[in-house]
Amino acid sequence: MHQITIVSLKSLIAVLLALLVLCQVVVVPVIAAEMAERLPPLAYLQWPGVVAAAFFVLCLQAALVCVWRLLTLAREGIIFNIRAFAYVDVILGAIIAATLIVVATLGVLTTAGAASPSIALLCVLGIVIGAVLALLVVVMRGLLRQASQLESDLAEVV
Repeated sequence: MHQITIVSLKSLIAVLLALLVLCQVVVVPVIAAEMAERLPPLAYLQWPGVVAAAFFVLCLQAALVCVWRLLTLAREGIIFNIRAFAYVDVILGAIIAATLIVVATLGVLTTAGAASPSIALLCVLGIVIGAVLALLVVVMRGLLRQASQLESDLAEVV
């Protein structure tokens, strides 16, 4: 992989991580407070919503840090190392956890009567996207395993 591509991706990941921290610390609590103010009967959902959003963003951050580490392995030319599988597994776990957070959020909002059709549709879309991403990572993990095995076999031949 070209050095400029890796540096560009790492720069964008750093910016994205900073923006996610800003969302986690400032934006989400402010929006939750405004919603609690606008809808007093649902104000009790303010802090559970902030916690769920913080954990959701934490899942995104964990996945991005693992992508960063995979880029480092690619730059060093050792992407087929056993360490790569651990990072891919963490990415998969983060996607599954984030999807479960969306499922739980949809359940809580539906139970509370706060899930408008558009919010429910967005949650269902998030669940489908999470499932697709998880399956995609499973396929990519299988490809990484095959490539690692081929490299190992080639090393034995040479």
